[in-house]
Amino acid sequence: MIADIRNFDELSRAFRWRIPDRYNIGVDVTDKWGRTQPDRPAILEVGADGAVSTVTFGDLSAQSNRLANALRALGIVRGDRIGVLLPQSQHVTIAHAAIYKLGAIAVPLALLFGDEALAYRLNDAGVRLLIANGAGARKARARAERTPRLEAIASMDGADGAILGLDRMLAQASPDFQAVETGPDDPALMIYTSGTTGQPKGALHGHRVLLGHLPGVQVPHEFFPQPGDLMWTPADWAWAGGLLNALLPALHFGVPVVARAAEKFDPDAAFDLMARLGVRNAFFPPTALRMLRTVARPRMKYRLALRTLGSAGEALGVEPYEWARRELGMPINEYYGQTECNLVLGSCAALGVSKAGFIGRAIPGHTVAILRTDGGVCAAEELGQIAVRRPDPVMFLGYWNRSEATKEKFVGEWMITGDQGVMDAEGYVRFVGRDDDVITSSGYRIGPGEIEDCLLRHPAVANAAVVGKKDPLRTEIVKAFIVLRAGAAASDALVADLQDFVRARLAAYEYPREIAFVDDLPLTTSGKVIRRALRE
Repeated sequence: MIADIRNFDELSRAFRWRIPDRYNIGVDVTDKWGRTQPDRPAILEVGADGAVSTVTFGDLSAQSNRLANALRALGIVRGDRIGVLLPQSQHVTIAHAAIYKLGAIAVPLALLFGDEALAYRLNDAGVRLLIANGAGARKARARAERTPRLEAIASMDGADGAILGLDRMLAQASPDFQAVETGPDDPALMIYTSGTTGQPKGALHGHRVLLGHLPGVQVPHEFFPQPGDLMWTPADWAWAGGLLNALLPALHFGVPVVARAAEKFDPDAAFDLMARLGVRNAFFPPTALRMLRTVARPRMKYRLALRTLGSAGEALGVEPYEWARRELGMPINEYYGQTECNLVLGSCAALGVSKAGFIGRAIPGHTVAILRTDGGVCAAEELGQIAVRRPDPVMFLGYWNRSEATKEKFVGEWMITGDQGVMDAEGYVRFVGRDDDVITSSGYRIGPGEIEDCLLRHPAVANAAVVGKKDPLRTEIVKAFIVLRAGAAASDALVADLQDFVRARLAAYEYPREIAFVDDLPLTTSGKVIRRALRE
């Protein structure tokens, strides 16, 4: 945990990692509180009808022990990969904790995956057993020929032919279980990269990954936890952002988490949920924040109790940052990381570490630099690649069965991210774009984020994404894909207006020479724009 030091530089100097020799995520997030304060609320589960049921830490501890016993009876042993394909619910935590207690490896999977994407991950990871809801179980069963190592499927919605019923498994098992002894580097969790470029890779993490995330949650959420804190994120708990930026760290600290299964993000419903339950801490991907902007006067419409608001996954930009200050009366504390090494940069307005257009500074405990192509450290304001120095508790163990790809991820002592950025003289980092996303036009190197942020300021624009399009004269031209606000109509006049809008605010070489109006943007399950699909 970070110390209660209200100066960022002093806080960073004072911080020291204390990673124990024996540590198990499952024991930490369920048994630690379940044994000492069994009635302490852990999950506030919101049903389809809006009714809220409270799941205690005692419930999570007992149920995860039952599941661990049931999985052991099915032959699951240390090191086996177990898939988790579930909506936000208590069952996600129960499944993860049981897997960790067994010494097995959890493989989170998103319900939004199509048949091919799901089969690829199940097959690549060699998943032996899948814990799913009814729809996910049937989807996996239909692809059984593609996943020969998948021996069993257990559904939280009950038995269905060859599909096991999770309810029956839990009812018949003992609530007492002695967790396998694990060390911080023992494998616990494998999260697949979002696949914005190339096939997704399984990033394997040790049990220490949760401890490594804690400073990166405490700083942006301004000395989390505080009395009365209540965490919610609309992000899928199958994504590192939902699982490791919100769910597991909150449970580590004994802070309850709101669980709501929703197939589609609705900004008004999000505000209503936060107001009704008194959510104090929220994590939103930038895409969701841009959708929140479409709600007029949210503070007048909803009685919000928010204390902290965090965002990560893509560059936030200036416009959403200023919108939150203006319309919510609070800052958005942005933070940054990757599936391989998460929450290493961040902001904290309470400590004065907050600058529009910048992610923030290195979180205490992490060393971050901007590197040149030769591996040297860039000067202030020099464009290069964001990198994190090893060893670092939040850093992955390696890519699953991809030793060469793991080696390519490192340059000496630095793990390179594939993200372009600049660091100013104060240590603030500005995200420019993925290596593949930076546009080269007429000799200029252009990051898409600044243009997207500018377009978001136009009153007709709800969302925007920018890519480079090959051009024989300029190498590439800037092309923008625009999602319009309700009531706005696409036209040649609007195209010209948007081009002039960018040209007047940025630079002549940055304005989009082509604009396409679309109903929505292609997104990964973590809410990132798939610019590869737009380039294609």
